Amino acid sequence: MITVTNLAIQFGKKTLYKDVNLKFTSGNIYGIIGANGAGKSTLLRAISGELEPNKGTIEMLPGERMSVLEQDHFKYDDFSVMDTVLMGHQPLWQNMKEREALYAKPEMTEEEGNRAAELEMAFAEMNGWEAESEAAQLLQNLGIKEDRHYAQMADISNNEKVRVMLAKALFGHPDNLLLDEPTNDLDLDTVQWLEEYLSNLEQCVLVVSHDRHFLDAVSTQTVDIDFGKVTLFSGNYSFWYESSQLALRQAQNQKMKADEKRKQLEEFIRRFSANVAKSKQTTSRKKMLEKLNVEEITPSTRKYPGIIFSMEREPGTQILEVEGLKAVDADGTVLFDNVSFTIEKGQKTVFLSHNPKAMTALFEIINGNREPQAGTYKWGVTITTAYLPLDNTEFFKSEMNLVDWLSQYGTGNEVMMKSYLGRMLFKDEDIQKKVCVLSGGEKMRCMIARMQLKNANCLILDTPTNHLDLESIQAFNNNLITFKGNILFASHDHEFINTVADRIIELTPKGTIDKLTTYDDYIYDESIKEKKAELYA
Repeated sequence: MITVTNLAIQFGKKTLYKDVNLKFTSGNIYGIIGANGAGKSTLLRAISGELEPNKGTIEMLPGERMSVLEQDHFKYDDFSVMDTVLMGHQPLWQNMKEREALYAKPEMTEEEGNRAAELEMAFAEMNGWEAESEAAQLLQNLGIKEDRHYAQMADISNNEKVRVMLAKALFGHPDNLLLDEPTNDLDLDTVQWLEEYLSNLEQCVLVVSHDRHFLDAVSTQTVDIDFGKVTLFSGNYSFWYESSQLALRQAQNQKMKADEKRKQLEEFIRRFSANVAKSKQTTSRKKMLEKLNVEEITPSTRKYPGIIFSMEREPGTQILEVEGLKAVDADGTVLFDNVSFTIEKGQKTVFLSHNPKAMTALFEIINGNREPQAGTYKWGVTITTAYLPLDNTEFFKSEMNLVDWLSQYGTGNEVMMKSYLGRMLFKDEDIQKKVCVLSGGEKMRCMIARMQLKNANCLILDTPTNHLDLESIQAFNNNLITFKGNILFASHDHEFINTVADRIIELTPKGTIDKLTTYDDYIYDESIKEKKAELYA
């Protein structure tokens, strides 16, 4: 359990929040949400002890242990993968090192022998004899193959380091677990495993994430940082979002009477609770909605960007035909082979692969930016495309301001360009920034504005939620659901895929799996699991 009392955090003259009083208890998973810059990661840093608050105290119960998902991926380069994970349980690790030092001596004094006996007893109580096998299982579940378990951290890829650091945080069943963006760089299968793992924990877990499905799948409570306050709500992200939107609509309806508002809110809680009970998600195993009341439901101050894609031209019946495509990575790895499909009018197709480079290679090929090793593709004559690439670095190597930058991609005047930027939440003072100094999220919002100018009837999106906050992801997601044209996309966002895609094509080195279905049905289909095992073998 973690108790936060009268917490206040301030940077210079800016107060993030003050008078924060919260109690985080065992058996609950707390999803921490808030606009960019609200102080989500800062709250975790204060709770972990990395950051000294300006005021207040943070306490755990005596004897409890806290574990944190660290962000410095180079900190353990001098250690092996296995040792790095074992260091996640510091009392056990210190015990192991002290025992090793004692047993390395030619002979021990009586005092040292007594100390060794004490360490042995403590080692057994901490389940030390099973520690390496438990660590190995965690690594395996997170996608780190057995032959990498004793490699040096300096010798593994950054993607592997991310997974090792997550294994380190999870190792040893800490009483309190703090996770800042734990799904970053994880594939969908690994995220699904992590959802299952966390949902079965009985410890206290605090999570910051931009993955809405992940938050919904694991969170029993939501901590909202808004109005300069930190407020605890029962329920997950979807409950918070839907209820705050309902409360906002009610606040805008001045004629609605108080009793009518209350009745509407109570009906919303009843329906939401029923949906959770029927859910396939892992939250159905948790008592997520133990106490909900109307007073918890308040409108949010969040601002959502105006992402609106419109088509200048209605597409014909011929969209895209792909025949026998093959792509090979620079190191000789076959990304996909024998890929053939025909996109039908109105279809919204997500492309999946165990290797994320496969989707990028496909999109680069059909956009004419890369030559395939084999095969052909052909667009219909009526099709116009707008492409959101995974890597947008080359677009922002410029000293231009935002208005001049965007003007390169449209024929409108300055007022029109400012309106598009305004939709993407850029204020007047922002538009004079040089594009080369923008943050990752700002660059992505510029790229989305650029796409909107094209009025294309086919959108090609390579991992479109990268660098976006929850509000931008929600707005993007909502508009793609209603878009009338075709969408070809790749994503690590479960909710994004499940609500947008009506067709799934998985790219493998030995061919494709092609299904007209939802993502939820796809991942639970046993016949598809068997087919995947065959194609990835």
